[in-house]
Amino acid sequence: MRCGYACLTIGVRNTALKTCRQDRADETTLMRLIKQNLEALTQMLLYNEAMGIRLFRISSDLIPFGSSPVNQLPWSTIFAETLNDIAEIIRRSGQRVSMHPGQYTVLNTIDEDVLARSLADLQNHALLLDTLGTGTDSKIILHIGGIYGDKPAAMARFAARYPLLDPAVRRRLVIENDERLFTVADALQLNEKLGIPVVFDNLHHALNQPSNMKPATSDNEWLMACRRTWQAADGPQKIHYSQQAEGKKAGAHSDTIRSESFLRDMALLPQDLDIMLEVKDKNLSAVKGNHLLRENGPIRMLEEEWQRYKYEVLEHDPARYLAIRHLLKDKSAWPAQAFYQMVEEAQMMPVTAGHGVNAAQHVWGYLNEGATAAEKVRFKSYISRYEQGVLSSGALKSLLCRIAARQKQPYLLNSLYLARQC
Repeated sequence: MRCGYACLTIGVRNTALKTCRQDRADETTLMRLIKQNLEALTQMLLYNEAMGIRLFRISSDLIPFGSSPVNQLPWSTIFAETLNDIAEIIRRSGQRVSMHPGQYTVLNTIDEDVLARSLADLQNHALLLDTLGTGTDSKIILHIGGIYGDKPAAMARFAARYPLLDPAVRRRLVIENDERLFTVADALQLNEKLGIPVVFDNLHHALNQPSNMKPATSDNEWLMACRRTWQAADGPQKIHYSQQAEGKKAGAHSDTIRSESFLRDMALLPQDLDIMLEVKDKNLSAVKGNHLLRENGPIRMLEEEWQRYKYEVLEHDPARYLAIRHLLKDKSAWPAQAFYQMVEEAQMMPVTAGHGVNAAQHVWGYLNEGATAAEKVRFKSYISRYEQGVLSSGALKSLLCRIAARQKQPYLLNSLYLARQC
């Protein structure tokens, strides 16, 4: 099993994607944005390579207005050298990349203008994946679309248009069940007609199950039915996995993948799946998932993750901070499950003013010696105001971020305590 994540990173510097309003999308602006975004993608892929992440969804926002008449730049030619460099990272690291057009790309639409834009958008996605030299296992994931008052007609319209797609699009296109309109059974029905692979989404399925489903039909049975839609040229079966956010509306993704539930769910599945995690903390859960699925590994991998989590854990729960430090003392062990369980438990604890001050003081210990006199005065003032409840933790962390950045302290800047704020 391989876990991956979608589009954006948490706590990885220089990976932010940029865009602009359409009325400001002139040639100069688009050139600058595309250059910045390709540099950001490069950093994401290098991070994935370093962290052993081999599954990644490239954002559809990488090339701003890529399929719109607003963007007439021959970007694949202009940025050919950079794109070749990116392609080399993907190739050498064995990363399987994919894309997922947004909600306005609808193949079965009844609006001809929407259809034209959708076809252009699919073509643009295929162009990017082709330019990056990826194989046919790099997929474009699409929802079936809308119902428009007549579900059989909507499915027939999708089926009629699919064979007319450019082969560059068709060889990459896969469909997934959605949370409201089209079930996994509907997607499998289209597969029978078209041969198009089906991505099984567990949370969508929980919210939108086939009306004629047998009561005893398990998620694993549906997943195995989808498995039969994947051919050798399509690569390993790919699924979408997410967990319901507690206390949020149905379908809302959790902040992080909860390790106990994740391991219980994964134990029921084939071991050669590619699992796209749809979760708010993105790469953090991908690393977590891959670590949890390992039977063993060098303890340094967990120690490196601990460097990222430690001050966040300290801020929430000093007792678990000490417990994790003790857990990682055994250098021959691989306590991934216990490690992440304690991190998750700590993250659920409310931050008290005292714990917040304690964590900030720990971080300040790395900055104090190199701080200016003015920074020392400001930090003391911020701590006092935070203790009094008149300054937010975000403002306090922003100050620490600025000082850490000036001092070029990657150890602190890469910690989630600051990285979530910087």
